[in-house]
This record gives sequence, structure tokens and C-alpha cells, in this order.
Amino acid sequence: MEPESSSDPRAKVASQAQKQPTKRDAFAELLSPKTKQPKHSTEGLSKDIQRKAYAAFKPRDGLGTYIAKPESYPPNIVVYYNDDFVVIHDMFPKSTLHLLLLPRDPKKTRLHPVEAFDDVEFLEKVKLEAKKVRTLAVGELRRKYGKYSGGDRVRQEALDAEPPLETLPGGRKWENDIMCGIHAHPSMNHLHVHIISVDRYSDRLKHRKHYNSFSTPFFIDINDFPLAKEDPRRDPDRQGYLRGSLICWRCGRDFGNQFTALKKHLEEEFNEWRQL
Repeated sequence: MEPESSSDPRAKVASQAQKQPTKRDAFAELLSPKTKQPKHSTEGLSKDIQRKAYAAFKPRDGLGTYIAKPESYPPNIVVYYNDDFVVIHDMFPKSTLHLLLLPRDPKKTRLHPVEAFDDVEFLEKVKLEAKKVRTLAVGELRRKYGKYSGGDRVRQEALDAEPPLETLPGGRKWENDIMCGIHAHPSMNHLHVHIISVDRYSDRLKHRKHYNSFSTPFFIDINDFPLAKEDPRRDPDRQGYLRGSLICWRCGRDFGNQFTALKKHLEEEFNEWRQL
């Protein structure tokens, strides 16, 4: 299910996500095809884009510009927007696919997510939109990596069938490779939900806190909300999630403090993961 267009005539949706599937394009796409080497979708863009994001906002308020004026950004920055939400590519992605869902409700957007999601009605609205974005992300992972995946081989072959098949095989369950949630202590002031692939393979992943923020209970799944009052994730500093050992997300190997060794290992895991 793709994100629905808003009745607001200003609403934009990335053109690839709007098109009806064809024989060789059976999945929702966020981006036009890229090279085999995974790269950040905004890599190489003018620094003006980043300066623009912070021109009217302090650094921790940088997401505010996308919420206020999403129409001023190109589709390789803002994926889509409507009256209630904006979806963007994270400018500093920590995986090969990293999107942010930004609620636009002025009563909620400056709240800590744990507090904001105590409002069950608002939470359900966010969950519904996050589900749509996750569907887009699943389609994008399949487009990017399906040709490498043994689990998708039969499906990929079906795309080339003549005549085209009416129904495609199910293939790999890419939805299991997408995480959707928030940080227990967000680094930005505006409420945002991460929709991110599990690989943690990115040149923007630069230190222990970056890695552990997505690889420990510091990252809270959207479906775990609302949190119970006694949930330890309400006090992440006391739990010390970000200070813990570096544990490989896939094989469980403990790298202790050896971030450089972990980074090399993550590349190996990425190459194996996409072939599953």
C-alpha cells in the first residue's frame, strides 16, 4: 500500500511511487536506479541543501524547515508530504536506506516521542502513516537488492517472463529487514520516526553512539508504544545503552570498543545479508 495523496493540491508524492507497476517495475520505488555500490541518496548534493535546512533553525531544530516548507525541497530530499506528515531522506543516513517520518501537528511536533505517543489517538495516526512508509521502504529494498537475493531469485525471474505473469511469487520477506521506531533520547528537537534498513552499512555511521542508538533498546520500535510507566527505556541514560559493547546486529559477535573492526565486519555482513 502506497502513501495516499492528500486532498491538499500542494501535496507531492515522488513520481516513481505514483506510477502503476509494469512488468519490470513491480514494486514501489523511492528513487531512480542507482549504481551497484550502495550510496546515500543525497550524496554529492550541493552543500546549499544542508545550509538551507539550518538557515532559519538552530542545528537541533533543523527538521523544522522540512515540516514548515516541504514544497521547497526536491523529491530526492522530500519523498512526499501531506497536511499531517512529511517523509524525508535522512541527510546523515545510518543504513543504506534511512527515511524520517515527521508529524506536522503543532501540538505534538516539539514533544519528546515518549510523551507524544502517550496520546493513543495520535499514536495510532502515526503508526498508520509509518506503515505506509514502511511499505515504500520494503519496495525500495527489493528494487535495490532483489537481484542479489537468493530468496528473491524466482520472483526476479518472473519479472522477465514472457508473457508477463498475472501474479508474482512472494519472494523474500523484505519487511523483516526494515526497522521503524524512535530514539529514547532524540538528537533532534522535532518529533521524528526512523524507517531504516537493518544493515547499518553507511559512511555516516561514525562512532559507537551512532551504532548503539540503532542496535540496543535505545531504539524503540513504534509498535512498543505507548510505553508502560515502569519501562526502563524511559530512562535510557541510567540503562547506559549507548555506552555498551558493540554487538553485531546480525551474528551477535561482541567487538567491545573496537569500532573500526566492527565497521569492517558490517561491510562483510552487508554483502551476505543482501544475498539471503
